[in-house]
Amino acid sequence: MTILYVAIGAGVLALAFALLLALNIRKQDEGSEAVRFIGSAIRDGANAFLSREYRLLAIFVVVIFAALALLIDYDVTGRVGLDGDRALPSTALAYLAGAVGSALTGFLGMSIAVRANTRTAVKAQDGLNAALRVAFNSGTVMGVSVVGIGLIGVTAMYWIFQDIQIVAGFGFGASSIALFARVGGGIYTKAADVGADLVGKVEQGMPEDDPRNPATVADNVGDNVGDVAGMGADLFESYVGSIIATIALGAVGAAALGMAAPGDFDANLFLLPILVAAIGIFASIIGTFLVRTREGATMGRLLWALRTGIIAAGILVVLGVGVAVSPGFLDLDYNLFWVVVVGLVAGQIIGTASEVFTSYEFKFTRDLAAQASTGPATVIIGGLGLGMLSTVVPGVVVVIAMWMANELAGTYGVALAAVGMLSTLGITLATDAYGPVADNAGGIAEQAGLDPEVRKRTDALDSLGNTTAATGKGFAIGSAVLTALALMAAYSEISGVKTFDLLDMNVLMGLIVGALMPFLFAALTMQAVGRAAMAMVNEVRRQFREIAGLLEGTANADYTRAVDISTRGAMREMILPGVLAVAAPVAVGAILGPEALGGLLIGAIATGFLLAIMMANAGGAWDNAKKYIEAGHLGGKGSEQHAAAVVGDTVGDPFKDTSGPALNILIKLMSIVALVFAPLFL
Repeated sequence: MTILYVAIGAGVLALAFALLLALNIRKQDEGSEAVRFIGSAIRDGANAFLSREYRLLAIFVVVIFAALALLIDYDVTGRVGLDGDRALPSTALAYLAGAVGSALTGFLGMSIAVRANTRTAVKAQDGLNAALRVAFNSGTVMGVSVVGIGLIGVTAMYWIFQDIQIVAGFGFGASSIALFARVGGGIYTKAADVGADLVGKVEQGMPEDDPRNPATVADNVGDNVGDVAGMGADLFESYVGSIIATIALGAVGAAALGMAAPGDFDANLFLLPILVAAIGIFASIIGTFLVRTREGATMGRLLWALRTGIIAAGILVVLGVGVAVSPGFLDLDYNLFWVVVVGLVAGQIIGTASEVFTSYEFKFTRDLAAQASTGPATVIIGGLGLGMLSTVVPGVVVVIAMWMANELAGTYGVALAAVGMLSTLGITLATDAYGPVADNAGGIAEQAGLDPEVRKRTDALDSLGNTTAATGKGFAIGSAVLTALALMAAYSEISGVKTFDLLDMNVLMGLIVGALMPFLFAALTMQAVGRAAMAMVNEVRRQFREIAGLLEGTANADYTRAVDISTRGAMREMILPGVLAVAAPVAVGAILGPEALGGLLIGAIATGFLLAIMMANAGGAWDNAKKYIEAGHLGGKGSEQHAAAVVGDTVGDPFKDTSGPALNILIKLMSIVALVFAPLFL
């Protein structure tokens, strides 16, 4: 009980810290009337999109709630739970709580981001560090809100129900909303971004965020609904999923460590992941105070400003877990301490590898930028090759981490390593979520006509944000693989299928279906962005053609029309991929059986992991290659090299911000759907 109190206390502390930061941000100067007007337009567009998205998702949530209540919590013939003693729709209620928690984290993060963007632009007039602090604090609000709500939610489900399938329902709710939020927000933002770039930059030669471009406000809105709200829901799902998977394998861990299998749900192995997450919250909050920089800092110095906080938080987690497993506290095998260390180190290596492949501080992205001298075709070829090459390090690291964690504590150790990897999410997410705020601040500075030095500072922060975003995506994808593997092991325990024989035709059929799922999902989301982007491109061209004086700057663009096109496109296109991710594992389990469903999970995890890494890193490299040229290298803005790099960046946009990051949700969602619906396939 003491550990549960500590976990709840850590979650409350995180939310209180988020509230203090949010109040401090709102006290900052909002700037001139022009700055406030643009900020208000972005805020209104973001709120309108999120409102429409959540109303649509409410229908999906009601349908799944009813399905869980009838199929899992009750036997429709006898109105008694499948386990024989449930009197309430417990799994359905847990699902609803997870869905609400996921939606809430997205809403909170977006709400502060659309207020911090104007204040970051204003602070950039004072200096780089002042702008970094406002933008980073807004990201911290998102980061600590995610871990606070996530830990409180999982702990409450554990405390109230003490039934892993019910707790898994909470993760199912988080995953399903996260997938729709990521896909919907990603389609919205990339449709706007592609329209703004292809017509504004390439065809008309306009600078980025030029107020004459009708897609500019929609692009800025997209940064918030996709890269903040969508990402927050995504990592909320990753965080709670890793904890749930470890709890689910508590009994397996006891056997692997030579302990008597615990018959009591209050045993320490069940509580350890909750305690590690609580320690991570305290460590992350302390780490945020160490993020500082100085005027004129290079990209390398800016990166180290963020690394300092992350590394400090990681060290604090290691010290805290060392104490937690000691004889004076939980008195657990010290192998579990080393498992957490393995997870933390693996996460850092994967993140650093993503940074090396995507930051223009390093050779890979600079070489990619140089390929723009021979046109967009070579940029696209180079980016695809770079993305494929970038899968090697994360793939090898995940394999080594799995091997070490399994040697130390079996499949329980693999799950606990994912908890360790995500334990510092409060600060790692902050370094990711601040990027869209800095990007918005640059757009506001451009549109409001602020001093060029302001845009220079926000561009430096934005470039850093692109690198930290790629780092964060690699980090999230790596943890997703470990979590999905642990959920698959939990599914194996509940379904009773201890081995999945690849010579069994049902398993093999399931594996092939699972292997194609990430490709089908990526194809659907990429094509969705393409269709929505076509509508945006045509609209921007129409306005340039039909609105007299728009190109000369004497007339205003119809921003509302562009925002509406992105919104309608996202709402329409996000439904099929989301429904497919939930329906596929249920269909395979029902038609081919539990063995085939296990094969589906294996195939999806393997291909989804590598495809997600490839897409995220290729997209990040294309984006930063463009920014490297815009910084004055290889011809600079307006050159033929810049135009070629813009095309590469446009191809990379749905790679890194729609399809790639959604794949890590896909593999975990299918795994947790299998776990929740396992009783139906026995």
